Amino acid sequence: MPDQLTANGEALRLFFTDDIYLVNEPGIVWGLPPEPALAKEEPSPEPPSAQQNIVAALSNTAFNFLGGNGRNILILVNDDENEVSDEKGRELLRKIVKSINLVTADFALVNYAKYKGVSFTELMTFFKSSVVFSFGVSASNLGLQAHSENVVVKEGAVKMVFSHELRRLDADLAVKKALWGVIQKLEF
Repeated sequence: MPDQLTANGEALRLFFTDDIYLVNEPGIVWGLPPEPALAKEEPSPEPPSAQQNIVAALSNTAFNFLGGNGRNILILVNDDENEVSDEKGRELLRKIVKSINLVTADFALVNYAKYKGVSFTELMTFFKSSVVFSFGVSASNLGLQAHSENVVVKEGAVKMVFSHELRRLDADLAVKKALWGVIQKLEF
């Protein structure tokens, strides 16, 4: 039996005994995709206003990040020399993430050193974050009013924690303990 496939309706009825119904659902296209329509000449739009330009610029900002951002948690690091941090800094970050039961798919990790000058608004437009951990990126870097380190602050609906850069944090036991106390209380 070199060819066991059949298109014979009578033979198929022996194997498929249940009724099959074709439901016409909007958005579901059966068969071949439609051929592309020819481009139509449209009138030129009005020039965008200044505010529209700002919104367009914000929405077009693209970031390279690690993780999946599944739970809308943004982790900012600031390292000019490394992708994330040195080995000790990366290990500390792994411990922090693990301690709050996050996996890579839950958060987005951005090295702010590659995006100096990007504002909090631009980050929120792209990531839609509900929680932000900022290691080495100050509130003033993000265009926000000054905030204390190692406390939970709110910017609108976003909970934020600012702390030292990862290498510096790893070397300072007192600051690590303060951060740990804040992280344990944080709910998300």
